Amino acid sequence: MSAAASTDREIATLAGGCFWCLEAVYDQLRGVQAVESGYVGGVVDKPTYEQVCGGGTGHAEAVRITFDPSITSFRELLEIFFTVHDPTTLNRQGNDSGTQYRSAIFYHTPEQKKTAEEVMAAFAREKVYANPIVTELNPAATWYEAEDYHQEYFVRNPLQGYCSYVVAPKIAKFRKHFAEKLKSNP
Repeated sequence: MSAAASTDREIATLAGGCFWCLEAVYDQLRGVQAVESGYVGGVVDKPTYEQVCGGGTGHAEAVRITFDPSITSFRELLEIFFTVHDPTTLNRQGNDSGTQYRSAIFYHTPEQKKTAEEVMAAFAREKVYANPIVTELNPAATWYEAEDYHQEYFVRNPLQGYCSYVVAPKIAKFRKHFAEKLKSNP
């Protein structure tokens, strides 16, 4: 699917640590039509979760977001992205460590690349983080949807330990900073 499949939807592909976190956040954003967890940016065809977790495929855990740009912009998606994860830790988010947990934006159009460069420069200029942003900016690569049990993981497993201690706080941070952008029934 192309980034501009129609005038009322675009695709964004973002990696910011565990895909369960980003999926749970973006599922609640007004204008988002779908969020899929998957793998991108590696060298193995049709990788499995176990292969990606092993760190040898080069893939990042990521989300593919289908959104209506007339309701929420790519810039807004990135502002949320840089608020809910730590873009200053190389190949790490919290206790999750390895290249599969890297921070990356996989742009689909030259406009997305330009917007990502502008947003990253603004966050750096405003010194939002004490350390430099290490988020990769790469062209979109082959997307592999993660196994079914990863899709809507937080919704189906809210009391699971990782969800309670890692995913839920990111959702709370998103809801606090972007309350006006929530779907009416998240």
